[in-house]
Amino acid sequence: MSFSLNEQERLFLLQTAREAIAARLGRRAPIFPPAVGRTLREPRGAFVTLKAHGELRGCIGHITATEPLQDTVKEIALASAFEDPRFPPLRPEEWDSVDIEISVLSPFEPITDAGLIQVGLHGILIRRGTRSGLLLPQVATEQGWDRETFLTHVCYKAGLPGDAWRLPDVRLEIFSAIVFHETRG
Repeated sequence: MSFSLNEQERLFLLQTAREAIAARLGRRAPIFPPAVGRTLREPRGAFVTLKAHGELRGCIGHITATEPLQDTVKEIALASAFEDPRFPPLRPEEWDSVDIEISVLSPFEPITDAGLIQVGLHGILIRRGTRSGLLLPQVATEQGWDRETFLTHVCYKAGLPGDAWRLPDVRLEIFSAIVFHETRG
């Protein structure tokens, strides 16, 4: 099943994420934009990535969702700003330098041949035992990685040796994402 978001829906999700975080920082009730259609009421996995001065400042997501996409984006925008364990909670004085990127995920597809991974198109989810790691499709492109380097880094993200993706008991899944970000300034 194909999935797309029009420009109005993308703008709505970006405004929703920004308003959720701004309201928390300002200790006020959020004022969300009016809903724009049924697509945003469908459950979808998504990630919200925050960058300050071009550097990662937070990234949290849900690979699957039981809530409507618009609600998932609100929740993970707040988690990215205030609950990413790699960073301290976002402070009000940082807010003006933060850009928001949203990745809406396709369903996951199990693969047995890592050669099927297309850098820039696919994200990777790796699982081995109780360990798992995920990298979004845009990460490989942003870092200039080839397929093998991408696989190595998703292994590291899962806390596995870099070549674990070659092991027979490892499960690989690929997905694509609709990725969009603010154009501010």
